[in-house]
Amino acid sequence: MSFAMTQGVALLGIDGELVSIEADVSKGLPSYQLLGLPDAALNESRDRIRSAIQNSKLNWPQNKITVSLSPAWLPKSGSGFDLPISIAILAASGQIPINGLSEMILIGELSLEGTLKPIRGILPMLLAAAKHGKKRAIIAIENSAEASMIEDLEILPASNLSQVVGFLIGTCQLTPTSQRDVVEPNYNLDLSQVAGQQTAKFGLEVAATGGHHLLMIGPPGTGKTMLAERLPSILPRLSSFQAKQVAAIHSVAGTFDIGYVLEKRPPFIAPHHTTTTVAMVGGGGKIIRPGACSLAHNGVLFIDEAPECGNGILDSLRQPLESGVVEITRAIGSFVFPAQFMLVLAANPCPCGRFSGKGRGCQCTSLQVRRYLSKLSGPLLDRIDLRLKVDTPSRVELADNSPREGSAQIRARVEKARQVATNRFASYNFSLNSQIPSELLRNRFKAQQKAMSALHNLIDREEITARGFHKLLRLCWSIADLRDVEIPGMEELDIAMSLRSATELAA
Repeated sequence: MSFAMTQGVALLGIDGELVSIEADVSKGLPSYQLLGLPDAALNESRDRIRSAIQNSKLNWPQNKITVSLSPAWLPKSGSGFDLPISIAILAASGQIPINGLSEMILIGELSLEGTLKPIRGILPMLLAAAKHGKKRAIIAIENSAEASMIEDLEILPASNLSQVVGFLIGTCQLTPTSQRDVVEPNYNLDLSQVAGQQTAKFGLEVAATGGHHLLMIGPPGTGKTMLAERLPSILPRLSSFQAKQVAAIHSVAGTFDIGYVLEKRPPFIAPHHTTTTVAMVGGGGKIIRPGACSLAHNGVLFIDEAPECGNGILDSLRQPLESGVVEITRAIGSFVFPAQFMLVLAANPCPCGRFSGKGRGCQCTSLQVRRYLSKLSGPLLDRIDLRLKVDTPSRVELADNSPREGSAQIRARVEKARQVATNRFASYNFSLNSQIPSELLRNRFKAQQKAMSALHNLIDREEITARGFHKLLRLCWSIADLRDVEIPGMEELDIAMSLRSATELAA
């Protein structure tokens, strides 16, 4: 038999596409030709595969070898095609049987001595294989932890090419990976560890309830970072779909954490303020990788010292904040990464950090204060739901040793409030108050008449924009759900307004 076919997977963003690897070994001068839009790593596979086959005590065909990756229009990248190409060549040269090859998925990079090496993105690849009805996959043993998250797919880890060949000819057995049970998340960071800051804690609770974006402004050392780091501890656990989606993104980025699936805990991503635009939103040259905002999908993206970010870094988040996705277009194609996250920004009130409206030794002029906070652009601030002032805890609050409310109690209230919202939106394709479309806010999910009139007056006086109007109304619904109020009124609006007043410091 001079022809054989195996199956692999190509990634476009975090979406997998099945690829058929066809190998033809025919008479002619010894040569190797690879077709089907391979990238540089794939073009280099010839020498890796030849050395791996020979060092595994197998025969490299001394004939004309043609390998085609189809569909031909789909760009193929990475070294994960080494294993399916080598098996296709061995099957086409008659060294292993071809029966059943087209029904399994083969993924893995080969070293020169034939060792199977792990690759990035194994989880979304296997999810795509399961989606297309495949029942079995052979991968590198180092990828088995990620692969154990996949249901309805038999995962067979192997250490080298010889094991794979032995399994296919029936002289070796591969032990399938076993499914892992979901465990309770272990939060080392708890809100009970934060002294005082009751207003800020309530703001976090409201943000967690509705999935709202948050800005905290206060002097250094007041606990802004502590509060942000503990926000995931009051968020509900992810669903199975959400957890696998998060894990798939981190698998592609090479930052896979099994806790995302086993514990179903929301991710917390905190890039340094010197990060680049590409690192923030994703991109790259030949290999497109997700950025920080996609790594924070279904979780929290925290940016400390936000005004110190370079020009355009924060504003690059404006489009993902609205659409919930990042689309990166390059010459090789377009890649879409999900980016539905809670944005948390922390900032000092002025360059020296001591401005609070009460003196406290601040030497900054009013112009310097305004100029410092103006680094947070108006369009970006318009997308931030809550703007909290975080002041220094008093000596009494710091010395108070009485038990404080922990994250577990707050999370229980958040889950209860979210369930109220889920029931309210049962006939719609969203479940969070922050996701209510503008037209539904104007027609279906209005506040009480007095509150609506007050909001319209704010628009008439140009104190808020149309987006600000919708943000306030969504915030009112989250506060109402926490307070067990059926329809938000003036009390909820007053609370919402107080949770958006921090930026008035610079006025």
